[in-house]
Order: sequence, then structure tokens, then C-alpha cells
Amino acid sequence: MTQWVYLFSEGSKEQKGLLGGKGANLAEMTKLGLPVPTGFTVTTDACLCYLNQGNVLTEEMKGQIIQAVDQLAEKTQKAFGDAENPLLVSVRSGSKFSMPGMMDTVLNLGLNDQTVETLARNSQNERFAYDCYRRLLQMFGDVVMGIDNQKFESRITALKKVHQLEFDNELTAEHWKQIVTEYKEIYRQNIQREFPQDPIEQLYLAIEAVFGSWNNQRAKTYRRLHDISDDLGTAVNIQEMVFGNFGETSGTGVVFSRNPSTGEPGLFGEYLINAQGEDVVAGVRTPKPIQTLADDLPEQYQQLKTICENLEKHYKDMQDVEFTIEREKLFILQTRNGKRTSKATITILLDMFNEGLITEDELVMRLEAKDLEASLHPSFQEETLKNRVPFLTGLAASPGAAVGAAYFTADSATLAKARGEKVILVREETSPEDIEGIAVSEAVVTARGGMTSHAAVVARGMGICSVVGCEALTMEEDQGIVGGETIQEGTILSVDGTTGSVYFGEISLEELSNTVALDDLHEIWDRHAKFQVRANAETPKDIETAMALGATGIGLARTEHMFFEKSRLLQFRRLILADSLNERLEVLKHLKQVQKDDFKFIYQAAQGKATTIRLLDPPLHEFLPKNNDECREVAKDLGKTFNEVKRKTDNLAETNPMLGFRGLRLGVAYPEIYQMQGEAIIEAAYEVMNEQGYEIQPEIMIPFTIDAEEFARVRESIETAIQTSLAQYEQEINYQIGTMIEIPRACLVADQIAKYADFFSFGTNDLTQMVLGLSRDDSPRIVTQYLEAGIMQDDPFQVLDEDGVGAMMKIAIEKGRQVKPDLKIGICGEAAAHPKSIAFLNQLPINYISCSPFRIPQAKMTLAQHGVKSLIKQ
Repeated sequence: MTQWVYLFSEGSKEQKGLLGGKGANLAEMTKLGLPVPTGFTVTTDACLCYLNQGNVLTEEMKGQIIQAVDQLAEKTQKAFGDAENPLLVSVRSGSKFSMPGMMDTVLNLGLNDQTVETLARNSQNERFAYDCYRRLLQMFGDVVMGIDNQKFESRITALKKVHQLEFDNELTAEHWKQIVTEYKEIYRQNIQREFPQDPIEQLYLAIEAVFGSWNNQRAKTYRRLHDISDDLGTAVNIQEMVFGNFGETSGTGVVFSRNPSTGEPGLFGEYLINAQGEDVVAGVRTPKPIQTLADDLPEQYQQLKTICENLEKHYKDMQDVEFTIEREKLFILQTRNGKRTSKATITILLDMFNEGLITEDELVMRLEAKDLEASLHPSFQEETLKNRVPFLTGLAASPGAAVGAAYFTADSATLAKARGEKVILVREETSPEDIEGIAVSEAVVTARGGMTSHAAVVARGMGICSVVGCEALTMEEDQGIVGGETIQEGTILSVDGTTGSVYFGEISLEELSNTVALDDLHEIWDRHAKFQVRANAETPKDIETAMALGATGIGLARTEHMFFEKSRLLQFRRLILADSLNERLEVLKHLKQVQKDDFKFIYQAAQGKATTIRLLDPPLHEFLPKNNDECREVAKDLGKTFNEVKRKTDNLAETNPMLGFRGLRLGVAYPEIYQMQGEAIIEAAYEVMNEQGYEIQPEIMIPFTIDAEEFARVRESIETAIQTSLAQYEQEINYQIGTMIEIPRACLVADQIAKYADFFSFGTNDLTQMVLGLSRDDSPRIVTQYLEAGIMQDDPFQVLDEDGVGAMMKIAIEKGRQVKPDLKIGICGEAAAHPKSIAFLNQLPINYISCSPFRIPQAKMTLAQHGVKSLIKQ
């Protein structure tokens, strides 16, 4: 017989797949002796069986549920429908992975027309009893029977309006009795039958509803966005009710063991006095900060604080804890690893490592690429902010900054995103149905709710900035009102989720936020990595960013990028259009000083770290005018005739320039260009060494090599110029001259090229292009077709093609190392930094990869994780 039901006392935290995360943790806390209301879990296997067999609970399942209810009654000394001591339970979903707000909950199950009177008599609180009953009717009608929740809410709103009341807790027992009567009539009208009075019937229907909610649209969307399998199912947790709405010595709340936005240690959360749990997470009332509980109920606050600290130590992770206090008695309803921002994740893991709670290996393996990427959230430029005053403020629920157009529904936000707009979702409060709208938004702003409301939790989990609880904001049907200001659909807003401020209009964003210090991680990652990670960068700003993000050096500084500025472009055109060697040399004198200044900036920004500078690579025609009008303009600027410029431009035009007159071929035809660059590189290095005190060994890279003799000739030409330049200095400079391997023939003759080259650097873009016969500029359409057809598994320009490009690289490495066992080998290009590519490259004897600055942390982390895994295997 299959066991479909487990008492909390029978399970453990290791059974998340079977009991769901919530059920496994309830079982674990029960084992730890924490004050957990007793209960049982119907398994995820039961859910999958239910969904696969026509949405029917089997008799065997029902039998085990009844048996568990009987055991629950025995433990609590209460019974379903008992006239003296009725058992009331909550019914909550709980999948393996946390999906906050995505599935369904029913509270106070077991109440009916008879037991509500018993509850009122036993509690001596008629208002409390009928408040519980109306909550059951509302949740049951909404969750189990699918009645629009607004039909229920509108009755409360209307009643408060009639009696001029502002809050739900101002309603009296008589008010709630009236609401109960109205709710039962809403139920009868919509379902065509009476609300079920039998608690067992209520329970079966509620379990079926929770199982069914696994396939509701918002849950499917959440799983798709968070890469959670549809095949896991949800468990159902049936638990004795405890009541936070029992008066002023009762309450309920959600607390994190650390701040989920910043990672700062200490309790962070909210609670409501005289409320049930759904009131907090739904954002219906704005709760109090958890610290004020120390004044309201100091003994319970200290007990909660101790429990949270112990749970964090037990699970070795920040905990998200739901609790209820019933007449001064604390109960823990749930714990789970808390969702937090990416910045907070990094801070928390580092703090836990420094506290000795986790090991260095655990720290490395628990970091995720998405956290590193999202931790560098944009922020507003400080200078701009000084002159701006927010028109709206709220709780800073999820950090970062965003600019976009305001939209008030998930549907309108989704449509605006499809039109290409950046969207700010503005709501009174978000509900799980808004998941699609949140997912497409740059930021979320709500009028109500706290730091643990649905909007805050979901936005934090998605890395979307969010400001909640903006109490000055009043939402109407198609606009928002803040004092005398109106937010219309399409109004441009700037939202600061770090400070909780909202501004009218667009505020400039900084590309990189320096609020996350990665320095501590770099040292740890480097200890576990097999090779280094350098940066593709040539501007001082990019190099500074690369250094801040952990680059061990510059693997590729592209000199052609330095000539596209207008005044430089004119001089370079003068060089290309020169009619004689003397004319070219005259231009090169000026360009040498320009290049020398460029290289000095690069060396200074790199602060003495290894720097590889690639000599001019692209076809000359890229620098020339594209049409007759441009030819006339260039001719005028250079003092030449239109015909001279046009003739030279036409002569340099190429049918397939990517395979034409570029790279090292320029060095053969115009050796003076590469000589000038070589001299500028060495002289810049010498001056920075003497001015800054850095130790610099210039690495000069010649691109597009296909032949050893070709490379040797150009190298000799460059070295002749360098030696002449060095003669003016008293000290020697050690330098290396290597080549970029980006043509298949170069791989096949790598042993011959290695005789003259000091290092190899694979150019993955061009090598992929030539090995696959795919233009890197024209490939997207072809690659998309091949991916859709299943011919390719990945875009080869994003993930290294192991069987083709990888095989060529292996040949070149093996041949090169046969000649020079210590030959330095690097891999350049974005594909090299992809986690799948790193898994392949980790098997090769290379020295470094080089990628764009923002991909460096992820590449280093992935390398370190491979290092830890390899040690575990040993």
C-alpha cells in the first residue's frame, strides 16, 4: 500500500520532494521540539496521482486522510464538528521549491453554523468567531469554488462605508454575523447549493483545490520564469489552527533571520496584532516592523528571535519564518530558506562563511550566476538625484533603479512590453494573478502592503526593483492620485527600489552599482580555479570596471577601436589614402603619439596587470567613406580631389572583407603601421613603469596568422622597430610577441607558428565563423532555424562548438606545446565565458580566458565550482 499521508512526526527535511518544502520543514521543526501546531501532509505523489487520474481522490487516499484526522483529534483533544471542542485546521500548499503566493490556502476549515457558536462560547469572543467564519466562507468560495473574491470584499467595503469605518478590525460581532449571512448567500447564488456544513467534505474539497492549483495559470507562469519542473506536484499540509486574531495579545507575522534586501544580520519582518496570516502577505493592512513586537509582546519577541537564530544555524541559510501568537503563546507555522536579493545573497553567504556556519567549498558551490549578474543593479546618478524631489515614497522592498511608463494592470503592462516599452507596474496591491505583469516590468510600485507582501517577495525573487506601501497613493480605475498629482497610463516614472522613492520623469541611470564588494570572493575563487580570467577592454572606463570585477589582466585590447573618433578617423584616412611611403610615415608620426597616449592610459588603468594589445585587425575599407557625398567631404578635409579619394576607396573595396585584406596582411603590405604600433606600445610601457612604478611586460598580439613564415617576417619587422626605440632608454624591457589563432590552417600548422610566437590567443568568433562556414554577422537567422529544428543545441557564437571549434583548438594546443611546453595560451571571446564553454575549457591546458568585464565574476565563479567538484570526485 502506498503511503499518501505523513504525520509531521514521521517526516524530515530530507523529504522535500515527497512532502514539499513546507511539509518537510514542518516535520523537521517538529523533530527539533519547536512550537509547531500539529498536523499532517498529503504528499506530492498523491497530487500527481490525483491530476493523472481524472482529478479524483482515491478511496485509499481518503482512508489515510481520515486516519490522520483521527490521530490529529487524539493529539489535540478536539474533533471535527464537535459541539464542545471543535477541531479547526488550515489547508496549505507546499511544493518542493518555494512558490510564494502562487498556489492556494484555506484557513479555519471545520467551522460551520454550529461550531462557530461553540467557538464563540469557548473563546468568549463572538466577534473573533464570526470573523473566522467569514474568512473560511471567503477563502473557500474563492479558492475551492472559484467565486470572484471581489464579490466578497465588496460587501465588507460597503458595510464599512455605511458605518463610516476605516479598518476591518473596527467591525463588531454583529457586523461579521451580517457578513456571514451575505457570504453564504453569495455562495448559494454562485454555486447553486449551500455552503458544506460537513468538515470532512470541506477538507476533501480543499485538498482537491490545492492539488488543482498546481496547474493554475499563475503557478505555471511562475514555474516557467523560475525554471521549475511541471512534474513535481504540490503537497498539502493540514495543520491545527492557531489564531492571531484573538485580540490584542494575539498576532501574526513573517520574519526573516536577516535582511532580505541587504543581507544585514538581525530580524527583519513585519507583524499585525489581532490578525490572521493572510492579512500580512496579502498587503491588505500595512503591518508594523518586527522590532516593535519587542514593545508589544517582549517575551514572545525574544523567543521568536532565539528560534530564528537556531533555525538559521540548523539549515545553514537565512530563514523566512511565519509565526502566530495566540493569547501570548508563540507558534511557528513555517520556515524555509528565505528569498533575498542577489546583493543580499552574496553578503549573507560571505557573512556565514566568516561566521564559520558554512565552509569555503559550500560558499563557492552555493553562489549562482544569476545572483552575480543581478547584484550589479543599476542606480540613479547621484548628481542628478540632488536636484530631484520624489513625489511619492514607500517601503524600499527590492533594490535597484528603473525608468519606464506607468501601467495599472498586468495585461496592459504585458501589451506595452510587447510594443517595446519599458514598463512600471503601478497597483494598489499585487496578487498572484499579476505574475505576468510583474515579470515584464522594470519596477513595481504598490499603494498598500509591506516588505513581505506578495509584490515585495516576488519582485525580490525576480531581481526587479520595487517600492511598496506608498500610502499617499490612491488608485482609481485608470489612474493613480498622489495629492494634487495624477499618474496617467503611460506617465514616465523613475523608481528607486533602494531608497523607496518614486519620481516623475526620466532620471539617468549608472551602468554599474558599486554597492556589492566582490573582493573577498575573488581571492576565494582564484584559489579553486584552474586558469585565470582576463578582460576584453581597451577604454580606461572598461578596464577600471574589469579590474573592479576581478579581472586578472587584459586579454584583448583592440587598437582599431581607438581610431573611430572623428579627428582620429580623419588622420587614419589620410594614412590609408597616402600616395607614398614618405606621406604615410609623416602621418604615422602623429598617430604614434596618439597611440602612445592610448597605451599609457591602458597600462595605468590595468595597474601593472598582464595586458595584451592586439595590433590593427579590421579591413582598411571600414575606415573609408561609404558613398560619394562622404568621399567629397573627405577629399575636402584632406586637400585631395574627389577622384583620388573615390579611386582609392574603390580599389580597397572587398567582396568578402572578413576574409580579405586585414590583420597580419596589413603588416606584410604596410609594415610601417605595425612598426609604429610596436614602438608606441614599448615606449608607453617604459614611461608608465618609470612614472607609476608598475612592473610591465608588454604582450603584443598579431592577428589573423595563417603561416609561420608570414608571422616570422612581420615579427622581425616589429622587433627591428622596437629595438631601435629601446636604444634611447637605459633599461631593458621584457616583452612578448604572440599571435591570435583564428583561422583553421593556423591550428593545423601551430607547431610551425609556435617556433616564432611567444603565446597563442584563440579568437573564438572568427575561428567559429571559419570552422562552421557561418558569417558571425549573418548567422542569427540560420542558427535560429537550426536551434528550432534541433540540429544545433546551442548558438555556436554563444557556446563553444566542442566537436568542431574545440577539436581545432585541441590540435593547435597540442602542436604548439610540442614545440614550446610552456607556451602561454589564452581564449578570447564571449563564448569562452559561457558556463558550458568553461566546462569544456576546464579540461584543456590553457592559462586564461578573456571576456567582457561584466561576465568576469560569473566566469570566475564557474571555474571555482569546477575546481571544488573535481576535488570532491577525488
